[in-house]
Amino acid sequence: MEKSYCVYIMSSMSKVLYAGVTNDLEKRVRTQIQAHPGFTENYNLFKRVHFQASGDIRDAIRREKQIKGWVRLQESGTH
Repeated sequence: MEKSYCVYIMSSMSKVLYAGVTNDLEKRVRTQIQAHPGFTENYNLFKRVHFQASGDIRDAIRREKQIKGWVRLQESGTH
C-alpha cells in the first residue's frame, strides 16, 4: 500500500493560518483542534481550510514551505 501525505492549512477565528504536513490528515486535524500546549492552544485553530495530497513526502514538504513563504511575504508587505 502506497503512503499518502497531505499538506494542510488550518485557520483560527482571528484568521491566523497554520500550514503543516501529515500522513494521517483526519487524526492531525482532530489533534490540532484539541487544545494542547503550543501554537494550537495559543491561536485556537478550529477549521481546516485547505489540503493537498501527495505520494511523496519531499513534494509535500516542499509545498508546505512554499505556502509558509507566501504567508511571510504578506506579513512583510512584499508582493
